[in-house]
Amino acid sequence: MARVLGIGGIFFKSKDPTALTNWYRDVIGLPVEDWGGVLLRPEPMSAHPGAATVFAPFKQDTTYFQPSTKDFMINFAVDDLDAILANCAKHGVEAKILPEEPNGKFAHISDPEGTRIELWQPKPMS
Repeated sequence: MARVLGIGGIFFKSKDPTALTNWYRDVIGLPVEDWGGVLLRPEPMSAHPGAATVFAPFKQDTTYFQPSTKDFMINFAVDDLDAILANCAKHGVEAKILPEEPNGKFAHISDPEGTRIELWQPKPMS
């Protein structure tokens, strides 16, 4: 039987795609390509113990994405949450640091268009 290999991309509408792309590059360090998008290769994730791509619908009435009113949240796995948060602060982006969990460390920020961004530093699975 045919199977899904992974997430092939995340595509969404934006009021100002160039400005938003630049924000993601400058604030959380996404490596923007010359053509204006980002390629997140699987090798860095596979080299980080405990990292994975998660696909999980939430209940319609979840408050986990708040204050965003959007129906989705983007989670980025990071290798150094403290350094990413320091860069966020340098750009005036406030973060909500969540209690550490067995899966690792988490923080929430919002992009300029109100999308909830979850930053996750995976903890190696035991």
